[in-house]
Amino acid sequence: MVISKKSLQFLLVTFLACMPLVTFANPTADSLQNHTENAAPVAEAHGETGHSAEKEFNATELINDHIGDSHEFHIADYDGHPITFYLPVILWTNNGLEIFSSEQFHHDNEGHHVVDVNGQKLVRFNEVVFYADKFENLTEDERKNGAFAFDARPLDFSITKNVFSMLMSALILFFLFLAVARSYNKNKLAPKGIAGFLEPLVIFVRDEIAIPNIGTKKYAKYMPYLLTIFFFIWINNLIGLIPFFPFSSNLTGNIFFTFVLALITFIVTSFSANKDYWKHIFMPPVPKALYPIMIPVEIIGMLTKPFALMIRLFANITAGHIIILSLVSLIFIFKTVAVAPISGAFVLFMSVLEMLVAALQAYVFTLLTALFIGQAVAEHDHH
Repeated sequence: MVISKKSLQFLLVTFLACMPLVTFANPTADSLQNHTENAAPVAEAHGETGHSAEKEFNATELINDHIGDSHEFHIADYDGHPITFYLPVILWTNNGLEIFSSEQFHHDNEGHHVVDVNGQKLVRFNEVVFYADKFENLTEDERKNGAFAFDARPLDFSITKNVFSMLMSALILFFLFLAVARSYNKNKLAPKGIAGFLEPLVIFVRDEIAIPNIGTKKYAKYMPYLLTIFFFIWINNLIGLIPFFPFSSNLTGNIFFTFVLALITFIVTSFSANKDYWKHIFMPPVPKALYPIMIPVEIIGMLTKPFALMIRLFANITAGHIIILSLVSLIFIFKTVAVAPISGAFVLFMSVLEMLVAALQAYVFTLLTALFIGQAVAEHDHH
């Protein structure tokens, strides 16, 4: 792969700039958090022992923590304290824009630790930031659905794990195809290196997805979009399979992310559609007496296409992560290493299978997108 020295220097400077964000947890803050969260159990156990009881393993909590979003990366634990890469919290509050490090929450995600930001009291519960005073008045159900409690929380534009992964994958795509472009400029013959790897994939998207579904006349207009979603989804699927920092985020298993991708496809399809497409929806080729039935059916069919795109990608990626984490959890559920060889063998098998699914889901999303666009731009013979 050919990358210029300037590109490498940029990556090195970016990495060094982010190093201060990787810190050991503050023992004092952790002690304060643990004291707040475990005050009742400690009070009950007072006089029995100086050591807290071992927390029971919760597979559901482990899985939800992995497949969910977060304001920080938990890298590892050292000497009883987590090593964390803290991400910036960006909020639009009643007092305007506020930016601070997620370190200020001291790993609290239960709404106990109060953060004072320019006079505003904030807490975090299930990765949603609330105003502390309004959080106290919410019911348990309202707290669990806190993302929609807009009166009780500021607008959150934070760089979370998923946003970090999205930006990182965009940079990877940029540098990959920048290297390919430079390779073609230097070598006018057969492609070499990374260009030799990516060119067959680009040709595959063109010859097997775009042309058969959109047609030879109009496919070129949509190739940039099709190539973007194919490689973007594929790279993020692979990032989610790598279990260590700075990877491990579950971007394509996030329903909001797949919703936006499906919405973009719907917008592209709708604005590209010709009059025949809209005529088929609002004036279907049936007797006019059936219009009250068929027109709603056609409209529903138009909306279910992006819905299917959204659910298919989300469900397949999330299911794979849940299965792998469930297999790993068996070791801790049975509390014996005897399960490890069996669990490990199935995890290895599922990981290899997920690598195939990562490419397959990128292909399916791109294929269906091309199919929907092709249906919208198809020209029909009029007799």
